[in-house]
Amino acid sequence: MIRHMRTGLMTASIFALSSGAAFADYELNILHINDLHSRVESINKFDSTCSTEEEGKNECFGGVARLKTLIDQKRQDMSGKNVLLLNAGDNFQGSLFFTTYKGLAEAEFLNLMKFDAMTVGNHEFDESEDGLVGFLEKVEFPVVTANVLPSYKSKIGDRIKPSIVLEVGGQKVGIVGAVANDTPELSSPGPDILIGDDVATTTAAVEELKKQGVDKIIALTHVGYPRDLAAIAKIPDVDIVVGGHSHSLLSNTDEKAEGPYPTMVDNPGGYKVPVVQAGSYSKYLGDLVVTFDDKGVVKAAKGDPILVDSSVKPDQSVLTRVAELAKPIEELRSKIIGKNEAPIDGSRETCRAKECEMGSLVADAMLDRVKGQGVTIAITNGGGLRASIDAGDVSMGEAITVLPFQNTVATFQLKGADIKAALENGLSKLEEAGGRFPQVAGLKYSFDRSEPVGSRVVSVEVKDGEAYGPLDPAKTYSLVTNNYMRNGGDGYDVFKTKGENAYDYGPGLETVLADYLAAHQPFKPYTDGRITEVAAAAGATAAEPAAETAPADTTATQPASDAAATTPATGPQKHVIAKGDTLWDLAKAFYGDGALWAKISAANGKPAPRHLHVGTELEIPAK
Repeated sequence: MIRHMRTGLMTASIFALSSGAAFADYELNILHINDLHSRVESINKFDSTCSTEEEGKNECFGGVARLKTLIDQKRQDMSGKNVLLLNAGDNFQGSLFFTTYKGLAEAEFLNLMKFDAMTVGNHEFDESEDGLVGFLEKVEFPVVTANVLPSYKSKIGDRIKPSIVLEVGGQKVGIVGAVANDTPELSSPGPDILIGDDVATTTAAVEELKKQGVDKIIALTHVGYPRDLAAIAKIPDVDIVVGGHSHSLLSNTDEKAEGPYPTMVDNPGGYKVPVVQAGSYSKYLGDLVVTFDDKGVVKAAKGDPILVDSSVKPDQSVLTRVAELAKPIEELRSKIIGKNEAPIDGSRETCRAKECEMGSLVADAMLDRVKGQGVTIAITNGGGLRASIDAGDVSMGEAITVLPFQNTVATFQLKGADIKAALENGLSKLEEAGGRFPQVAGLKYSFDRSEPVGSRVVSVEVKDGEAYGPLDPAKTYSLVTNNYMRNGGDGYDVFKTKGENAYDYGPGLETVLADYLAAHQPFKPYTDGRITEVAAAAGATAAEPAAETAPADTTATQPASDAAATTPATGPQKHVIAKGDTLWDLAKAFYGDGALWAKISAANGKPAPRHLHVGTELEIPAK
């Protein structure tokens, strides 16, 4: 009898253990946003402030009132579940709310949404640390960024932590933050803030969490989607990456997405890390569900960003508060400065990759403003252009939304050789859609993205009267840019170190744009070929790729139409890019795993993964 009882107890114990293993799975729901950029009010399809008329037509997206409603609804739907709300940085800069309230309005609305944690973005330093301190004092949630290293003189003190540990559903969840390594170039942290290496500092913070027994760790980053995939997701013991900075829309349903949501990355520890990002400007709310096993290893991850469109009804109390804060700026914002015959494209995708209508307009406006001073060349950064403008009446508010940084016109002299070096810097981050891409006036240039960084400029011509002639390396030219770039921002160190007779205190760029539009009525958007990209292979065109024959014993060139049928590569191969190709799709076709896209990227100079140029031939290395 005793023997049978023991056997029964053992059986029951085994059943309990096996049941416990099943119930030991831990599900974590992560809601997240990134790159709010002061879009306190709703936006239209051009990422500018939505008008009352557009709201009436249900054509608006985002805004803090809609975000509040959607977040509250999701929390209610997930009542009793494990939920985190995370913010991946760049809440500052982008509307008159930031210009007027310097981050305090954004802090107020983020508090209402009850975020669990945030990392700082580079734009949080646009007003130096002085502008960030007020925000940090007001927010009611922790801010974590491991590579923000304040000196003992810093006013930030210990308000930004490397990491935190939150207890969610009885489990410890660690969150480690990181901001872009080039934040000192992109913004103005000041002399008392050091930005450390993202990987080194994140790794150290993760190791500290592991010592505390934390086995579920989220990297909350503002370094960009490519960096998250290539580096952050491969840090030992990082389980999830929630990112920002590159404004990347990841989705399983939107054909314009840069990659799947989540994008699964192989960690050297032998597990897969889900990487997510949710567009920008409050237009999407990321919605990720991650399942961990009882050892804290990710078993599954699924989700998709939620479009915050007109079907989401704004929270009325938040709308009322937004209206109160808008009163002091309404008169300036509503002033009509002109009329457009058609929309002016100022999109991130265009202005950071090629000549764009907004880039040509702003550069021409800058050059026009100072032409009486003998200035003949304008160079401005594509990343400084933050929105498009639709057709019809143009308000001052829209001009400020396009140029929100309160930059001023800056003039100086520079030799031709240094102008070419500046253009090379502007083309150095093409693969990352870097904001330093040079929009110009008074000169023309062509480039080849297949060449290594520092050797991409093919030709440069400067305007002389109505004609263009070659840039003279030895000649000194007069230039106009913005004060941010003139002082070395976006990597334009050559402007700061080689520029002569600099004057950084001209009128604000938004005023220059408004005055130029007012003087050219009605305004018709244009591009005129001042920036051109040459084919990577000699004689190649988008419709007619160059013919190349690889040695038969090592490689085989494969037509684009056969990519989907490719078997996993056992040796090096080649592929000619066809319309619609992405690195993810190619990696899936050649290797059977889209997450290996970075291998193809590295072998080909890291081209933009979803903006490949038709007709270009890619090397496909062996798996």
